Amino acid sequence: MAWRDYWQQLWIVHGDKINSDLKNEQTSVENFQIPAAIVNANTGISVVDNAINELYQTGYMHNHMRMYIASICCNIAHSHWHEPAKWMYYHLLDGDVASNQLSWQWVAGSNSKKKYYANQDNINKYFHDNQKNTFLDIDYEDFDTLSTPTVLSELTTFSPTTNLSTATNPELDASNTTLIYNYYNLDPEWHKGEDVQRVLLLEPSTFGKYPVSRKCIDFAIGLSKNIEGIKIWAGEFDELKRIISHNIRFKEHPLNKHYQGTEESREWLTSITGNYPSFFAFWKRCKKELRW
Repeated sequence: MAWRDYWQQLWIVHGDKINSDLKNEQTSVENFQIPAAIVNANTGISVVDNAINELYQTGYMHNHMRMYIASICCNIAHSHWHEPAKWMYYHLLDGDVASNQLSWQWVAGSNSKKKYYANQDNINKYFHDNQKNTFLDIDYEDFDTLSTPTVLSELTTFSPTTNLSTATNPELDASNTTLIYNYYNLDPEWHKGEDVQRVLLLEPSTFGKYPVSRKCIDFAIGLSKNIEGIKIWAGEFDELKRIISHNIRFKEHPLNKHYQGTEESREWLTSITGNYPSFFAFWKRCKKELRW
């Protein structure tokens, strides 16, 4: 949770800059695509391929595995981080733009001091496997001279879209106070028990910029059913505002800067905010507030 707060704080500070190399230019970039072996789950590394298939089936992936796959894409196949990061975010039910973009950059060395590598022994240790003779079955000092393995040489472009057809756009009450929920705010406790109109706004422009799968949209809509009386509305905020011209309330978030109305703060793990040079500098301040 602290890592997510940290990445979100950086998103607040840097805005759209998180979508490009933040601290350093990613080095040794040879392509701006994604290895087809990653998309097709046929890298030849059994636990990696199993994890990709599990991601497709469930929408979840272990945090360490996310780092392994990012390292394979960026530091072994020499893909720029942005395209494969988009692929991963698209499938994750717990996807978070800031955490995704900045974690991929951390692995690729554009948001850190060095690139992150994991060899086969490391993967075997943490995923309880014993596979040998893969392209990662090398010593760490050999990564600097490793050429792109043949299995990663075929590239593909990931061009996803988001299907919002499950939204029904119900009739809205223009006279009542309206709380705007969205993909990043599905808090069932927000103003709970108050006589207000509650609208889950799904903006095509947001999902055009940060596409997610139908599985992710269905998951979010399923979570929204915990909010009594929620109305699901697909369209842009400006369209919504033409129907509801006043008494709009929403929670602060970098994706909400175009909203108009009364902005409320969102919940954080601690009160620590701002631009910290590293997670551990941020965490050091957070620990002073947390009670164990």
